[in-house]
Amino acid sequence: MPSLKEVKSRIQSVVSTQQITKAMKMVAAAKLRKSQERITQMRPFAARLHYLLQNVSSTVVNEPAWYNAVRVENNVLIIVVTSDRGLCGTFNSSVFKATIKLIHEKYAAQHARGAVTILPLGKKAFEFFGKRQYRINDQFWPIFQGLSFDRVTQVANFVMDAFRLHQYDKVELVYNEFKNVATQILRTERFLPLVPSAAGKSRAQVEYIYQPSREEIVSGLIPKSLRVQLYKALLDSNAAENGARMTAMDKATENAGELLKELRLTYNRTRQAAITKEILEIVAGAEALKAS
Repeated sequence: MPSLKEVKSRIQSVVSTQQITKAMKMVAAAKLRKSQERITQMRPFAARLHYLLQNVSSTVVNEPAWYNAVRVENNVLIIVVTSDRGLCGTFNSSVFKATIKLIHEKYAAQHARGAVTILPLGKKAFEFFGKRQYRINDQFWPIFQGLSFDRVTQVANFVMDAFRLHQYDKVELVYNEFKNVATQILRTERFLPLVPSAAGKSRAQVEYIYQPSREEIVSGLIPKSLRVQLYKALLDSNAAENGARMTAMDKATENAGELLKELRLTYNRTRQAAITKEILEIVAGAEALKAS
């Protein structure tokens, strides 16, 4: 049985940890409200722009362009979105597992000859894939240190230029989509090239009137839509991270409470055993004096 001093020390340690997890939960809740507002406001615009993108790209599917060029997948870029910090449950590990699974199942041949590049967005992705000898592009991993549309635009422009110049033949995006505080949906999406969906192809039968011209509209709409889609993915990931951290810290606080109950029960039992032992020693001493 542990000594009273050991149990008391553990109780103090757990109490301190519980106070930290409570504070972290409150901070995550405050950040979540802000990030949830941003993604909620962004989603209708992104969805509508994506709808327009599907319509317009369907009308030009037979016309070769840089954004819909389906090439032999010799070089692949995977954009991996994680957080900068941990203590958010399986938020980051699920992205790592999905990325590794994607590489091994779809791009094993390219990975074997070093033709798969990871573009980490977030410190955890940068550290994880950097330590495991994956080929990475480390230009933009600190993007969450002041997330804004301008900074995301720089990343999107880099990716679009690299695809246009045939540095990469396909671009994939792996991230967590925010559903609610307790739920994040892991997404693996094709970023480039753009391939119209079946619904988009059916809508292509409609004749559109373009002003000033179809070429000008498409050349402006496609890059803007890609920037918005990437920005939406990062906002989703940011909100999902705060929700995951809030849930993790709430669970940690509950677990600390359960552990405190057990430790206090152990403390009381140890204290009672020590008192009983002292009483027995006193009684035994008294009996020895009587016998003498």
